[in-house]
Amino acid sequence: MTAGVGTLLALAFLVPLGLTLGGQAREEAIADAARRSALVTGALAVSTESEVVTRAIEASGGDPATRPVVHGLDVDASTGRADAAHLAQAREQGRSLVVDVDGGVLRLDPVVLGERTAVVEVFVPDAALDGGGGRWWLLIGVAVALVGAAMLVVDRLAARAADASRALVKAALAIGDGDLGVRVEPNGPRELVEAGHAFNRMAQRLVAARTEERELVADLSHRLRTPLTVLRLDAEALESDDTSVGSFSQAELDYRRGIRRIRQAIVTLEGEIDVLIKTTRKAVATEAAPPAMCDVSEVVRDRMVFWAALAGDQNRPHRVSGAQLRIPAPVPRAELAAALDAVIGNVFRYTPQGTAFEVAVSRRDGYVAIRIDDAGPGIANPDRALRRGASDQGSTGLGLDIAKRVALQANGSVSIDRAHLGGASVVMLLADPEATPRQVSRFGLVGRMAREGREQKAGGRRWPRQRPTDR
Repeated sequence: MTAGVGTLLALAFLVPLGLTLGGQAREEAIADAARRSALVTGALAVSTESEVVTRAIEASGGDPATRPVVHGLDVDASTGRADAAHLAQAREQGRSLVVDVDGGVLRLDPVVLGERTAVVEVFVPDAALDGGGGRWWLLIGVAVALVGAAMLVVDRLAARAADASRALVKAALAIGDGDLGVRVEPNGPRELVEAGHAFNRMAQRLVAARTEERELVADLSHRLRTPLTVLRLDAEALESDDTSVGSFSQAELDYRRGIRRIRQAIVTLEGEIDVLIKTTRKAVATEAAPPAMCDVSEVVRDRMVFWAALAGDQNRPHRVSGAQLRIPAPVPRAELAAALDAVIGNVFRYTPQGTAFEVAVSRRDGYVAIRIDDAGPGIANPDRALRRGASDQGSTGLGLDIAKRVALQANGSVSIDRAHLGGASVVMLLADPEATPRQVSRFGLVGRMAREGREQKAGGRRWPRQRPTDR
């Protein structure tokens, strides 16, 4: 752009300047011809003898081919270029004429000598009229120098701005990837310097806000330990849950199994709180580390041990499929377990006892899919259910949001569809670290999984549909 604009400016100024210099050179050449002609006309005014006139011609100097020629005297005028018409015109008008001829111009000065009128001719070649032609090369050289200097200066200025902009972009991408310790060295134009300082202040505030948030979560988690400790002591004070000694009625067996599950749940909850406190106490810089890996099948099997016991108490038919082989996913084990508990817990919370559910794990199209189907009333507004904090059932509305955040952490998504059991089908997609995801629509993948599940409905058990609810 600088080269183009500079070239246009150079042409706009230097072309008229060249033409002006050309006109000045022409005027100077014709003025020189008038000076030499005046020497000869002065000599003619003194004497018309050929010797005097010849000496005057030689005294005018210049190239012999361009020396003055006198017409109308006895002096040799064979080298003249003027024709009879031009000479007659000069005599008739009685004043100097400048006429164009091949190779240049002629200056004709008439001189009245009594009854005769002589004409002094001076030839000016084109080379003298153009000033030698070197001025155009000089002007071209000046234009090239000016454009080159402008490009160099603008390039240096633009390079500073471009480097500063690249540094800001690189730092912003690093912040987006979780590296909150990145900073920029403000440089370049004043506006970019101000942007660099503003970016550094923003990054510092992000670090401070993240640290305060993590400390707050850790403190809140720690405050849960007190009531949890009381609950654990009360559970231990209950009578033994040993069902292997003596004979008990079914009610007593159910009671003792309930005590055992309460104790197991308390132990699990204590472990989760400890993990939460330790995690939130870590330095913010560790967040840029690669995500942890876990075995999806192992997590599903482990959590279903807990939920299967509760499902048995509520007479809920349930099934787990696809969780036999190891299937890795780029999420921490504790977070995936929390997401599963949130989704399966919704099944127990929002469907009547006796409602069947199914958990399936599969790998396809570069994703690991975890599908939780139920035979309940379904979800009336899936989009609202996936919004954080939105619930019409009096709950916090964070259950599905937990699952969504875990899926997004693994470059996946969460979608809700109609299950082949008749109720809701919640599908979590996690990027498969051992495969390259194809360019497919995640929602299309979820829809295909739901259709395949409905195709299996004909051969499976049918449960009655219920009215959809908002979770």
